[in-house]
Amino acid sequence: MEVKSIDELKLAVVAEIDRRADEAVGVAKRILENPEPGFRERKTSQLVRDKFNELEVPFQDGLALTGLKATLSGGSSGPTVAVMGELDSLIVLGHPHGDPETNAAHACGHHVQIGAMLGVAMGLQAPGVMDSLAGRVALIAVPAEEYIEVEYRNGLRSEGKLEFLGGKAELIRLGALDDVDMAMMTHTELRDLPGTFGVGATNNGMVAKWIRFTGVAAHAGAYPYDGVNALNAANIALTAIHAQRETFRDEDSIRVHPIITRGGIAVSSVPADVRMETFVRGSSIEAVRSAAEKVDRALRAGAMAVGGSVTITTTPGYLPIKQDSTLENVFASNVERLIGPGQIVRMGHRSGSTDMGDVSQIMPAIHPYSAVATGNAHGADYLVQDYDTAVVMAAKAMATTVVDLLADGARGALEVKSKFRPSLSKGEYLSLVRGMGSEETYRE
Repeated sequence: MEVKSIDELKLAVVAEIDRRADEAVGVAKRILENPEPGFRERKTSQLVRDKFNELEVPFQDGLALTGLKATLSGGSSGPTVAVMGELDSLIVLGHPHGDPETNAAHACGHHVQIGAMLGVAMGLQAPGVMDSLAGRVALIAVPAEEYIEVEYRNGLRSEGKLEFLGGKAELIRLGALDDVDMAMMTHTELRDLPGTFGVGATNNGMVAKWIRFTGVAAHAGAYPYDGVNALNAANIALTAIHAQRETFRDEDSIRVHPIITRGGIAVSSVPADVRMETFVRGSSIEAVRSAAEKVDRALRAGAMAVGGSVTITTTPGYLPIKQDSTLENVFASNVERLIGPGQIVRMGHRSGSTDMGDVSQIMPAIHPYSAVATGNAHGADYLVQDYDTAVVMAAKAMATTVVDLLADGARGALEVKSKFRPSLSKGEYLSLVRGMGSEETYRE
């Protein structure tokens, strides 16, 4: 067998992605029109399953309920590089491509991630490419990156269907990443980024809280004094949380953003069952823990003020992301090769969160961004405008990065591995995140 040079392999990969570009973009647009929130991505999962079958790539499905993992094998043994895409949507009112029944909508661009991941698979299947590489490529469709519907997911957990409420954490727990040595994916970003792709961003970590205030129901008009108003407890707690904001350090990038998901049962009855959800985000694990303690005090204060009770269920969310600079440089060099110099932007800290942070704590990982969207992220007007960049160019950048990593006896991947120092082993990771969960009921 003739071993192709790295340049020849990249040319073959790029040509194959160009040849099948409409197919990859078509998948992304089909997912856009069929949005599904996390752990419910049945149609999206089936679509990916069908594409893996068409590509004749062996795969596992049903991972963390709806996830999938396919594997492309090289001509010789070596490390495994994962290329990921996220299956789930948000829930956003009024999005032009939203589901009118569920309000599910792709207001964060996950649909193009799946298109790009499949584009990578298509490119690497160009004749002679995988035979010239050492190692394997894992193509992973991840469920439930958006940490929403906390009460629903806690129900799945109580039924024993999952432990963690985010997709990548569940995949780590289940062992689906045990054979993976490094991972990458490409997220969308607004077009106001001064370049085509952004790298180097850091993100907040977070924990989630599901809160239930319990009072005493009574006739709201005739006998309100016989009740204990749980909605008042929640409102006092919200005010107490706001009073903590001046105590948050700027460098900790704290974000606390609660919502009331149930405000009562009927307007004629004093609210006795009021429910809230919130995230507590911060740039470090220590910052998250400190802010979470303050939030818990505020929640207890609300219950104490009205003589009710509160149950606070804290579930581990996501860890801060740690981008691998060696892997990042390989990706950036391929972007410049594909679209020219000056198109890579070095990004700073972002106060949102991603479960790619969890992956990055235990293996080399990157999470670059493509500047392709308009509107407000997670808003009704968030739309991907440039599918060629979001799907096709992202696929080319990741696939050629895979070539650099696994060609020449996987020299590139072995270099990444040799330089990487994990923050946590898998066991340490699981111990840490499990320790971040708790449930407390406070009564005055």
